[in-house]
Amino acid sequence: MSVRLTDQPWLTASSTRAVMAALEAAGGPGCARFVGGCVRNALIGAPVADIDIATTLKPEETDRAIRAAGLKSVPTGMTHGTVTAVSERQPFEITTLRRDVSTDGRNATVAFTDDWAEDAARRDFRLNALYADAEGRVFDPTGEGLADAEAGRIVFVGDPRTRISEDYLRILRFFRFHAWYGRGDPDAAALEACRALVSGMTRLSAERVSKELMTLLAAPDPRPAVTAMTGTGVLAQVLPEAGSSQLFEAVVGLSSDPVVRLAALLPADERLARDASARLRLSNSIRDRLAAAARIAPMVSLTMNEAAVRAAVWRHGRRAVADALFRRWAGAPGEAVTARRLLAVAEDWKRPPMPVGGRELARLGVEPGPETGRLLKAFEESWIADDFPPHGHAERLAALVSAPRG
Repeated sequence: MSVRLTDQPWLTASSTRAVMAALEAAGGPGCARFVGGCVRNALIGAPVADIDIATTLKPEETDRAIRAAGLKSVPTGMTHGTVTAVSERQPFEITTLRRDVSTDGRNATVAFTDDWAEDAARRDFRLNALYADAEGRVFDPTGEGLADAEAGRIVFVGDPRTRISEDYLRILRFFRFHAWYGRGDPDAAALEACRALVSGMTRLSAERVSKELMTLLAAPDPRPAVTAMTGTGVLAQVLPEAGSSQLFEAVVGLSSDPVVRLAALLPADERLARDASARLRLSNSIRDRLAAAARIAPMVSLTMNEAAVRAAVWRHGRRAVADALFRRWAGAPGEAVTARRLLAVAEDWKRPPMPVGGRELARLGVEPGPETGRLLKAFEESWIADDFPPHGHAERLAALVSAPRG
């Protein structure tokens, strides 16, 4: 049965046409095909972000063809056959058809080929080994990719253990793809291979692991994938600090934020949050969010009133308080009305600036020094306790200055 991609603006865009025309001018009709995610997502009706192209042209030929067409060519990975073409400011990753010569579980030595079936055989999953020509005609070298895409099956190309041994990151990719595109139970043979080879993940860089993990957690519902990861020992390998899944299961239904979801997998322990962040080499912003939410978790509850939420936001920041409130809500799903109200305060309240400073104290005759700091701290605490009144600052400060110490 012939399948053709239809109603795909990216396929008919002038930028795309220019790249395909450049390649076919050098290698003839059919020398280049779209491959992987853009084809898969077009077939299942998912958004297409990146456009990857496979070609029989060698990397040097690809580079010359792109330049000859007046487009920008960037040699992003010539050794592995990859050139990035830039057309109308949009990047297109173009890779020569390849077969693996040797692999060590992280990197592969490849040889170039002009055999589309050989190229398909080295890819990870059958639904990713789909190609489409410039007119949108789809090619399925494994014979199962189209059916897998339609059914939501994530199945390795060929033997799962062989594919994983070529690159142990494919263990995490399996669960990530199941989270985003899978339906029903995960493939049994793939699960068994992941369980058997999980120790090979120690060879992977932390950056590659964390990128896959965060993308997985951003899926609409990553719970089935995380449950399968737990059952195969993969979650313990990636995140040994992970605690009970009950909190995570609940928080997924409340927030789509992958950082909130990751926090729910961890105990509310700042040291553990920092340790996990360091091991996974998470960004500083994610590390700080996880640590802050864990640190203030004991200070945040659903019994707080709105003034207490504002005080917490002033002291600890909007994001930290909201993250901690999501955790509390997940632990008490019956308190949805209260949780939403408190979250709205944390997320919408505009934090006012400190209304007084050293200048105002100087006008009252206070010399710069430790006393200035003490009085400003006392003013701040009093102002917070009264829920940030917008007026009366001069009188409040004067009363503190005149008050006896002791």
